[in-house]
Amino acid sequence: MTEPGTERSRPGERGIPAPGGRLLPATHGSLARGASAPLPGTVFALALTGGFTLGPGEGREVLFGRNRPEVHVCLGEDDSQVSRHQGTLTHRDGHWWVSNSGRLPIRCAGARLLFRDEESLPLDTGYTPLFVGGSRGREHLLEVFVTGPEGDRPPPRHGDVTRPPRVWALTEQEKLALVVLSRRYLLHEPRPQPLTWRQTAAELADSQPHAGWTDKRVEHLVNGVRTRLSRDGVPWLTREELGEPVGNALNDHLIRALLASTTLVPMDLALIDAA
Repeated sequence: MTEPGTERSRPGERGIPAPGGRLLPATHGSLARGASAPLPGTVFALALTGGFTLGPGEGREVLFGRNRPEVHVCLGEDDSQVSRHQGTLTHRDGHWWVSNSGRLPIRCAGARLLFRDEESLPLDTGYTPLFVGGSRGREHLLEVFVTGPEGDRPPPRHGDVTRPPRVWALTEQEKLALVVLSRRYLLHEPRPQPLTWRQTAAELADSQPHAGWTDKRVEHLVNGVRTRLSRDGVPWLTREELGEPVGNALNDHLIRALLASTTLVPMDLALIDAA
């Protein structure tokens, strides 16, 4: 017999939700806009076809996957690459955790891939998108939201002045070298990689034949920018953080940090033509 307070709806009995749980219709708005519940720690899980919400309780579970009759949230029901039981949200030790039971990994926050039978990952309070890859390049989204204490949600700030991102100061030479180094990213190429020092120096020398561009000069300029950003708290810009072998990872992380902060933007490609 199930202990009181820990009972849950059996997936095959979707019409009998667990205490504190209920179905969410397919018309429910995106959880990215937030969710509220009287009980902190309530989990909401939503896919295209609908979802489920359940209050906290040790051992409670929300199952998701392709097989509608056997899960609480149906995900990718028309895609046979999604597993019938892809994963589970479990309440344990006061937190909700996500685990993977499917053949394909679940992509979590920060591009972290959660594989089958790996240790489950804790879910933070608030919004978490989870993605499962499917056939022909499809991706299936499971939105998850865990409520916090009442009033924990920030108030609307409709009239506040927009806070600009931190844009890093670059010299003209640093910016030109970085624009060339990250040209593939700025052109939105699929799976871009940084140019090599030699390729970057060669392109710069073509546009500025008398400026003395060399591999070493490009490397010195870019490493100087990377060191400044690392000292200011930007992560994954040192060999110690990444470990060996490093390969292109240092420059890849640097370029992505510069793009995310809008220090580099696609319009900067015009600098190459103007050089």
